[in-house]
Amino acid sequence: MWSQEDEPRRGPALLSRDNFRDGVFARDKHQCVICKKPAVDAHHIVERRLFDDGGYYLSNGASLCEEHHLAAEMTTLGCDEIRAAAGIAKIILPQHLYADQPYDKWGNPIMSNGTRLRGELFDDESVQKILDKGNVLGLFSKYVRYPRTYHLPWSPNLINDDRMMENDDGLRGKRVVVMVKMDGENTSMYNDYCHARSLEYEAHPSRNMVKALHGRIAHDIPDGWRVNVENLFAKHAIHYQNLADHALLFAIWNERNYILDWDETKEWGPLLGLTMCPVIYDGLYDERFLREQLLKPFETSEKDEHGHRVYRYDGDVMEGYVVRDAGTFHYKDFRKNVGKWVRKGHVPEHGGHWKRRIVTPNKLRSG
Repeated sequence: MWSQEDEPRRGPALLSRDNFRDGVFARDKHQCVICKKPAVDAHHIVERRLFDDGGYYLSNGASLCEEHHLAAEMTTLGCDEIRAAAGIAKIILPQHLYADQPYDKWGNPIMSNGTRLRGELFDDESVQKILDKGNVLGLFSKYVRYPRTYHLPWSPNLINDDRMMENDDGLRGKRVVVMVKMDGENTSMYNDYCHARSLEYEAHPSRNMVKALHGRIAHDIPDGWRVNVENLFAKHAIHYQNLADHALLFAIWNERNYILDWDETKEWGPLLGLTMCPVIYDGLYDERFLREQLLKPFETSEKDEHGHRVYRYDGDVMEGYVVRDAGTFHYKDFRKNVGKWVRKGHVPEHGGHWKRRIVTPNKLRSG
């Protein structure tokens, strides 16, 4: 039997459902880790539906009595409390969640002030019922963190904690849109607030333009909706010389946390006075074409400092591209319907993080 002591040495092992239950009960001596009463459930600390592989890891399980199992489901008993009581040191999370972000049982991010953001299972009817039973729905903000974008299976430049799609099954047979991946700051706008990936949107000179833009359009954003733009005012790794605008629209989400289809998004762009992110392909998903032909028109004879090929769009260096299902889909299905390709050699924070450097404005296309 795989033991918890093995995990630091060998890494976590995915267990079968029966082995998970047996292993959790054996480790906890068939007692609730909170109150020591007889255990009735081998509880998934983080909901197994959030894991692509089922989440049957010993360090994602704890033995609980009926009372504390219900409290854990309602999230009035927190994940960290359960781990501490069970003596679990290693936190097991689904790959698309962030290691530096606390979450509740259902994958909803918990902020430092105790409020929570809506995660991908928040709108599920069963989750709504159990959170309501725990009287915690009032803790939730309407703001949503933009999800992690996985690399496409042929993307050559995974770095740090990047993740890659296991396959592209979610895109096959669908109409897709391929956008130029822009090297800026992903920004979410609502009718009363805007933020980057983190909700703590501190002042920075590179954000003044997009905050002013938000002030002009906020009243036109429907309640509960959010608009995603790429803030391109400041140079990050690429110094743009030919931008169509300093903020480019690439996604809109409605109050039910569904992304609008691409055609509807394009209709909203002019209504909000926003410029669309450049599109280099709109058609049926074709893996071979995307891998072998898509970038041919953008190839140059240039090489970067590492000897890697440089691609250019409208004269500016391309970081890569993003493929998305052109239809509508729910937030929970994002990682199956959106993927990115980043060119080999692209360094996101060349010369140190852009927020710690003097702001160098990117330039707009002349005329």
